[in-house]
Amino acid sequence: MGHFINDNFMLQNQAARILYHGYAKELPIIDYHCHISPKEIAEDKRYNNITEVWLGGDHYKWRAIRANGVEERYITGNADPKEKFMKWAETVPYLLGNPLYHWTHLELKRYFGIDDLLSPETAEKIWNKCNEMLSSGEFSARGLIIKSNVETICTTDDPTDTLEFHKAIKEDKSFPVKVLPTFRPDKALNINNDGFRDYIASLEKTANISISSVSDLKRALENRISYFHGNGCRISDHSFEYTVFTDTDEETVDKILKKALNGETVTRTEEEQYRSYLMVFLGREYAKKGWAMQLHLNAIRNLNTRMFGLIGPDTGYDAIGDTHQAKGLAGFLNALEKTGELPKTILYSLNPYDNEVLLAVMGCFQDGTVPGKIQLGSAWWFNDHKDGMRAQMKALASMGLLRRFVGMLTDSRSFLSYTRHEYFRRILCNLIGEWAEAGEVPMDMNLLGSMVREICYYNAKNYFGF
Repeated sequence: MGHFINDNFMLQNQAARILYHGYAKELPIIDYHCHISPKEIAEDKRYNNITEVWLGGDHYKWRAIRANGVEERYITGNADPKEKFMKWAETVPYLLGNPLYHWTHLELKRYFGIDDLLSPETAEKIWNKCNEMLSSGEFSARGLIIKSNVETICTTDDPTDTLEFHKAIKEDKSFPVKVLPTFRPDKALNINNDGFRDYIASLEKTANISISSVSDLKRALENRISYFHGNGCRISDHSFEYTVFTDTDEETVDKILKKALNGETVTRTEEEQYRSYLMVFLGREYAKKGWAMQLHLNAIRNLNTRMFGLIGPDTGYDAIGDTHQAKGLAGFLNALEKTGELPKTILYSLNPYDNEVLLAVMGCFQDGTVPGKIQLGSAWWFNDHKDGMRAQMKALASMGLLRRFVGMLTDSRSFLSYTRHEYFRRILCNLIGEWAEAGEVPMDMNLLGSMVREICYYNAKNYFGF
């Protein structure tokens, strides 16, 4: 019996095997959206054990362990790291059919050379081997990045960030990987969130601009956009449950901001007016800089309020939303397009039912200036599994240009997640191979191989212009 992770894992036809091994496998990785720590890269963090690098911060795994009936102290609590690892090992055999089963064994194979299936029976052996290897310098944060053949990483950063760690990485000529910031101004847009006034005070300090009006706020954000641009940023990112567009003016929005800064209640309508106005302003600024704007849509956050109170956000208590996207999104894109100020834009929805909706809307705003200017982003979060990736790519092929797709990203906090790019590449090659074997596309490996190489690497390299 062969190993589970073998050369032809997920490659179910001969054309797929040729495409993956001949065209995709050796390409570098451009990870243009993730949540890993630039501080850990700058300091070349070493990890004490496999739990720290593998389970820390990974809410995908945390949800699975909870579903297996494990107490929270073994997940985000104060249990011993080995105990936490053992609870993960108990959970893995129950993950058949879940992408976590594939990712787990890809990561064990690619980083640690382990072919054993993780289970309670093999856990002790795997724990010991991984920890022994992690004690080597090759398994530091930078070592893992280099081992993964990564060329460029884009982290996710608040406008108030000093970017000191990005600067330190850039100045260190011994590390060949570009680590670039991404501008994520959600806290400036979420006017009804707790802490909004404190955040504006922080932005004032960072930009050295007193903020008492919308005009001041725009100048502060312009200041930070320029600062980020000077430090290599070429992408922004926004996360909303839904895109709003309300035609409003600065005077109206100025009154709304002043209400919030005075601690007064801002209504839902006012909140949407404020966000609409600022998003159009930001979109225009991104267009001036030649940035790509990412919109992550239809996630609903922190549903379990008891656990949110105990352990905070980004801990596995978010879900897929079912808010309608088309009308607000179209209004927003049109507000930028009608003045010729629509930036390159990538649309993601956590709800897979939105694939065709987003494709239909975005097709109205391709303008001939940039190939694939408006992108349907890769299958995101709850969808970055085999079925979700196939559905996203098949929809894009049916209604747009799959060959212009900018490909995969990790969206991860873990330095072991780069195997998700391999996973994606295998699924892509298998899908195209199926089409070739069925006679739906030509069995022309030069044509299909070029398509694979572009999606896996070259499209992102050209689109973002890092």
